[in-house]
Amino acid sequence: MHVDGTDEEGWGSPEEETQAVVEAVGRQLKLWRQAAGMRPAEFAAVMGYGENLIYKIERGVRIPRPEYLDKADEALGAAGKIAAMKKDLEQARYPKKVRDLAKLESAAVELGAYSNHNLHGLLQTKEYTTALFEMRRPAYSQEEVERLVEARMARESIFERSPAPSLTFVQEEVTLCRPVGGRMVLRRQLERLLEVGKLRNVEIQVMPTDRDDHAGMGGQIQVLKFADGSVVGRDEGQVTSRPITDPKEIRILELRYGIIRAQALTPHESL
Repeated sequence: MHVDGTDEEGWGSPEEETQAVVEAVGRQLKLWRQAAGMRPAEFAAVMGYGENLIYKIERGVRIPRPEYLDKADEALGAAGKIAAMKKDLEQARYPKKVRDLAKLESAAVELGAYSNHNLHGLLQTKEYTTALFEMRRPAYSQEEVERLVEARMARESIFERSPAPSLTFVQEEVTLCRPVGGRMVLRRQLERLLEVGKLRNVEIQVMPTDRDDHAGMGGQIQVLKFADGSVVGRDEGQVTSRPITDPKEIRILELRYGIIRAQALTPHESL
């Protein structure tokens, strides 16, 4: 068993928007434990975690991990009822920035993105994403890296949506050459691009480094369009990102992205 306190590193705390869900799951876990006639210390021994963590999860102070819910389901004989709560906590485990972006992407009927430093998050393999987060300075903890990687991989469900959204990506040539994570990681990443680029609803274009006229020098761009005709842009900075809804700013982003696509290689040439 872990010693109390030492097994809490990396167990996220709920944010205000997800507090109620985490507390509700914690109450259910407590009711199942009590129904099984187990005291917190006994349950902790069975689970292999510190008693203090058990208390915090049941009070909604810590977000239980998926593997915790699976083990609790088995230990308490819940026949899948506890494990089913993983879906309720899926979004709660991700940072607000990621939740907000995933919500926009899940509703978009069109998404266009220009990336200049690394491959767009929706195109990344797990290995590539892990390497990106591991090289971040100041460094993330291993638990933070795992949490962020899991959140990014969950967003890739956009490729499985039906009806499928229209997805276009423009990548700077350098993002296809930089061996993030090593040569083999890059190779598998490029294979992934070839695979995704052949989907009927996806177009990937490369912006050659030798272009002497380039409308994307202001940085990366993302434009999302929705079924009701509304449009949201994303301004991605080093520290913060913000949604853009002002019509004047949106027009500028759309114009700039359209020119970038015209200046890049065609999808066929890019593949």
